This record gives sequence, C-alpha cells and structure tokens, in this order.
Amino acid sequence: MKLANLLMEDRINLDLKSRTKGAAVCELLGMLHDEGIELDFDAIIDSIREREEVEDTSYGHGFAFPHARTDAVNEMYVLIGISRQGLEGRTSDGIPLHIVCLLLTPTTIAKLYLQMLSGLARVGRTPGMLERLLAIETKADLIKLVADSNVMIDKELLARDVMRHKVESVTPDDTIKHVADLMFRHRLSGLAVVDHDNKLLGIVNDRDVIMAALPNYEQLVKEGSYALDFEPFEELLKRENLIKVAQLYRTDIEVVTPEARVVEVAAKMILRDLRRVFVVDNNELVGIVLRKDIVNMVIRG
Repeated sequence: MKLANLLMEDRINLDLKSRTKGAAVCELLGMLHDEGIELDFDAIIDSIREREEVEDTSYGHGFAFPHARTDAVNEMYVLIGISRQGLEGRTSDGIPLHIVCLLLTPTTIAKLYLQMLSGLARVGRTPGMLERLLAIETKADLIKLVADSNVMIDKELLARDVMRHKVESVTPDDTIKHVADLMFRHRLSGLAVVDHDNKLLGIVNDRDVIMAALPNYEQLVKEGSYALDFEPFEELLKRENLIKVAQLYRTDIEVVTPEARVVEVAAKMILRDLRRVFVVDNNELVGIVLRKDIVNMVIRG
C-alpha cells in the first residue's frame, strides 16, 4: 500500500504558527483535540519528550519525525505540519526545521510504526522534496506529492526500515591513524571498507587495530609480558601513518539487501554473534543494521 493512503487532510497543517519543535508537536496534537478525539494528551506529550531525550528526532534536510509508542492511543495517528518560516533551534546540518511529521502508535504496534517512520524518512530524502512541500497551497497537494513519490508500506519489516543510511567508511589506502580517529570521533568499533565507487570490500574493527600492535598475541598470552622486549603500542604509534587499511581489513562480512526481512537479519546476527550487518544494493554500500538498533527501534521504539 502507498504511504499516501495513510494520510488524512484533517491531520495536515500547512501553516504552523509555533516557533519551536516542542510547540509544533502540541499544535499538531491540537488537531486531534479539534476532531473531538479524547486522549490523554499530557501522557502523549510526556512520551514524545521521553523519546526525544533518548535521541533527537530531527532528521536533517528540514524534516523532524517526533514519535512515540504509547498506551495513551489505541490506533495510529499521523500528523504533518509545515512551518513556512522555519522553527528555531539547532539542527545537525544547519537547515532550519520546516516539516514536522508526528507519529503516534499503540505500544502493541511495532512493524507498521517502523515502516511509517521509514517511509516518511524516504519521502524526506527525496531530492527537492522540502522545496516542493514549502510551495504547495492545499492539503490535497501535499498528499498527491507524497503519492507521486511512490513510497510504499510493505507487509513485512525490511532492512531498509531499520538501517542507518549514513555509514562511516574508509578505503584500503587510508591509514590506521585515520581509522582510529574515525572510531574515536564517532564512538564506533568497526568501519566499512569501500573502494572509490563506494563498493563494499570488507570491514576493519577495533580488534584489527589492536592486532596490528600485537601480531604475536597468542604467544604473548602463553608466555606473558616477559616475552616482549619492547612496548608494542608505542611501536604502533610510530607507524600509525604507515600502516594501511589494506593490511588490516577482513572480507568475511555478512551483507543483506535493503529488501531483506528484519527477522532474517536478526537471525543471522544471533547465529554468527554479529554486531552489525552491512546493507548493499548492487554491491554498493547503502546502509548498516546494528544489533543495538534492532533492540532500540523494534523493542524500545
């Protein structure tokens, strides 16, 4: 089914008066109140705020997707608001927030909830979508614009619904210093290795970096530190600009396509004790599914 089929004109506001995202959420909830829908709005706002504290739902590109799974509702609500002037507050890419998509679902719903979030995000990633949304004049135009994007809601939860689209990567020509810098900066334990066409080649992780300093680690475990006549990490620091990713990375990685079922991805992770699975489309790296994200998104919400 098309994402547009789940949108309602009565739940679209083409001219938000609010100046902040929090106020915009309250303004959107006001549309449900105006419909005569009786809900515990205080509980809903608390759930949305709690979710924002876990992670900022401002997506970038001018879009924000505040959402909550809460027992205060017994059906799914999708509300969309447009701020013509842009909302106040910092954003990750410096583009002011203009589009606020609010999603509320019961705690018993997981699949449709994640697919809706994923579908709305796909609409937001469409080139030129922000400019087109800001130019529309009627609510029907907004729904038609979303319909023309041909974003579909699938019957099953797929990898593309939970994957991260921004994947930190390095090339075989990068140095171990660059690897360590990226891991530290982004708090990562592993990086994708790609060629200059973004084709996935393999992975380099923190274990590989440590092994570069301790190539004879098995002997060290058996004989103890007295088997060394030098400080291995000091030696590694001396050579950090000389050791290339090509000398470290491994090709034994698990990959899936964006259309892979999340249950199958999760099963692979359990079977092989994987923290991450890369998502590729025609061998090009397009995303990553992290084990912690399956917990956070599917279970925690």
